[in-house]
Amino acid sequence: MRKIMVANPKGGCGKSTLSVHIASWFARHDEVVFLGDLDRQQSSRHWLAARPADLPLIRHWEVFGDDFQLPPKHCNFAILDTPAGFHGKRLKEALNVVDRVVVPVSPSRFDMLATREFFEELAATKAVRKERVDIGIVGMRVDVRTHAYAQLLEFLKEFDLPVVTCIAQAQGYLQAADTGVTLFDNRSNSLAVDIQWRPLLNWLVSRH
Repeated sequence: MRKIMVANPKGGCGKSTLSVHIASWFARHDEVVFLGDLDRQQSSRHWLAARPADLPLIRHWEVFGDDFQLPPKHCNFAILDTPAGFHGKRLKEALNVVDRVVVPVSPSRFDMLATREFFEELAATKAVRKERVDIGIVGMRVDVRTHAYAQLLEFLKEFDLPVVTCIAQAQGYLQAADTGVTLFDNRSNSLAVDIQWRPLLNWLVSRH
């Protein structure tokens, strides 16, 4: 089983977009997928409720509450969407469960500064120090031709963390949040979307 956490304590950086698209991709390939949400607003749960019944099934992973629950044993992929301000004890508990952490970062100075303390907190946890958890960065709403992208790469050198891929801004991602349908569910988008997402999906299934 692969257990994946999408995390960044800054709100609005694309955590839910990444979570539902990762879940959708693996469900589309006949994997048993569970999606959990630690946010009080339960955005991912609402997204699942809106998902059309004729699309590949994504099951709900019940994780919200005082006790962190493991995903069911028959699960192939468990994706955990996390809230803004996620840190401290809850972060450490989650890191003891997952084996991949995807951190979405936007190429703006404010977002990068807000993410700095999170990287430092991750580096200090036992699970990361002992290399039980791999961390990968995803640039969100990024144009790789811009100076902002170059600044993002320069910032991340400080932490020796890989930029797994960059996802360009697209209206379809906003629509997915309301409809339960991702860009992966529309085959007409498959080629352009696949080019951006394939490096991340390959990284998620790779061995340590």
